[in-house]
Amino acid sequence: MRILFIVPYAPNLIRVRPYNIIKSLTEIGHEVTVATLIANDADQTSADELANFCHQVISVKMPTWKSLLNSMKALFTSDPLQSFYSWNPQLFDEIPDVNSFDVIHVEHLRGSKFALYAKENYSVPVVWDSVDCISHLFEQAQEQSKSFFGTLITKLDLERTKKYEGWLVSQFDRVLVTSEVDKSALTNLAPKPIQSKQIYVLPNGVNLEYFKPDFSVKREPETLVVTGKMSYHANVTMVLNLVENIMPIIWDKNPNVKVYVVGKDPSAEIQELGKNPNVIITGTVDDMRPYLHRSTVAVAPVVYGAGIQNKVLEAMACGTPVITTTQSARAIMAEPGEEFCVADSAEEFAFKTLELINNPNYADRIGLAGYEFMKKNHDWTMISSRLKEVYDGIIDGQRQLS
Repeated sequence: MRILFIVPYAPNLIRVRPYNIIKSLTEIGHEVTVATLIANDADQTSADELANFCHQVISVKMPTWKSLLNSMKALFTSDPLQSFYSWNPQLFDEIPDVNSFDVIHVEHLRGSKFALYAKENYSVPVVWDSVDCISHLFEQAQEQSKSFFGTLITKLDLERTKKYEGWLVSQFDRVLVTSEVDKSALTNLAPKPIQSKQIYVLPNGVNLEYFKPDFSVKREPETLVVTGKMSYHANVTMVLNLVENIMPIIWDKNPNVKVYVVGKDPSAEIQELGKNPNVIITGTVDDMRPYLHRSTVAVAPVVYGAGIQNKVLEAMACGTPVITTTQSARAIMAEPGEEFCVADSAEEFAFKTLELINNPNYADRIGLAGYEFMKKNHDWTMISSRLKEVYDGIIDGQRQLS
C-alpha cells in the first residue's frame, strides 16, 4: 500500500505516535511517504533519520515566527489558533502526484487544514488522526490548570476549538483518536449524529525494543520518578500536585523519599520546586530509561489531560511499578492493583506510593505484570496492523461507491 503521511512536525522518538506508526508501517511492508514541516535544525535531523526507513521524506521549512504569524491571523476568524499554526500550502507543491497514493493520513489539529485541502482537491481517501480531543483537554484546563499559559490559551481558544472539532469529525473518511474518552468527547461535539465507526480508537503503543526492563539495574530505594515535557501545562499542574499536595504526606512518614522530575524545558514553577533538596529537576536528558530503571516507583498524579499518557505506558514497559490517577488510568485497560496502581486523593495516592516503597516484592509484582500487559496490548506492530485494517476498510468502501 502507498501511504502519504502528513504530519505538521517532524516525527521522532519524542513525538512517539507518528514516528512509531510510520516506522511500523514500513516494517510490515508498506511504502510510506512522509510530508512534514521543518522549524529548526533538530527537526531537520529528525527528518533525515526518517529517510533511513521511509520511501521518501518531503519537507518544507516553517520557522516558528511564521507559525506564530499564522496564529495571529486566526484571531480574525472563527477557527482555533492551532488549526492555523502549521498551515503551509507549499507542502502540497512539493508532493508529486498526490492522486497516486492509496490513502492520505494526516495527524493532529495542527494538521487539519492539510487534511481538508487533501479532501477537497484529490480523490484519495483521507484519514485524520485527531490524536486527542483538544477541546476536552481545554475544558479541564480551564478548571484545573496551574499554568498561566494553560489558562490563557484555554480562555482564548476553547469555544472556537469545540465548534471546529465538532465540524471536523464528519469531514473525512475516518477519524482516529487514542482513547474511548476522546471518542466520546468528539462524538458529543458533532452538531449532527455520526456513525460510531466514523471515529476509530487507535491507542498509542510503546517501542518495546527500546523501553523494556533492565534486570541488571538495582532499583534505588525510596525514589520516585515523574516524566514528561515539563513546559506542557498539564504536566506542570501534575508536578505541582505531586510536590505540593502529595509529597508532604509522604515526607511526613518517610522524609528520605526523593523525587526525580525528568523532562525537557521545566517551567519556572517547576524549577522553583528544585530548591527542596529532595526534589531533583533534571531538565532535558539524553535517555529517560535509566531513571525509570533505577527508581522505586513511577508516579503520574495527572489532574487533567486527554488521550493516553505515554509516560505511564513507557514506565510500565520498563517494568517500573506505576501509580497514576483515574484521569489517566481510564484510557488504559490494565487492571488496577494488579498491573498498575490507581489513586485520586492526595491521601490515597501517598498511601499507595508508600505501600509500593515499603513492599519491594509487591512493587516487583506490579512492575512485571505491567510489562506483560504492555507486550500484549501496546506493541506498535500490532497497532499498525489495526491501522492497516482501517485503511483497507475505507478504500474498499470507496471502490464500492465508484
